[in-house]
Amino acid sequence: MIELRDIGADDWKLWRDLRVAALTEAPYAFGSQLADWVDAPEERWRERLSAPGAYQVIASLDGTPVGMVGGFPGEETGTAELVSMWIAPTGRGRGVGDTLITTIAQWASGTGARVLKLSVADGNDPAHKLYLRNGFADTDELGDLMPDGVRRELVMRKQL
Repeated sequence: MIELRDIGADDWKLWRDLRVAALTEAPYAFGSQLADWVDAPEERWRERLSAPGAYQVIASLDGTPVGMVGGFPGEETGTAELVSMWIAPTGRGRGVGDTLITTIAQWASGTGARVLKLSVADGNDPAHKLYLRNGFADTDELGDLMPDGVRRELVMRKQL
């Protein structure tokens, strides 16, 4: 059974452990790099989890954390962003990703957002397929440059 837990600044160690695991296991999937976060002080982790209007969730299976996702108010009126999603290999194929996406979509809708946006690394086909399956569509919007200096993120959106 998938268990969800809303987290805040006091849960920074749990978030840190998952984020470091994500950046270690799937460095190709994120605009951030492990070196940017692995030795970050407690204050930086707490700030990340205290962003105004943000919503952070951890998913567990049988009491073991296996996934994470964040939601942030979007830059454009009526939008929200899904960020920092990662599922541990042991949680993949078990509905964790779908559950986390649904949770952020519900949160975003509750904030009044009409559109949920996200960015996915070009070439991260499993994540791209997960987002497509959950109602997201590719856009022509130019995403951020990835740390490799070559690839750009693909921007996707979903009507809420």
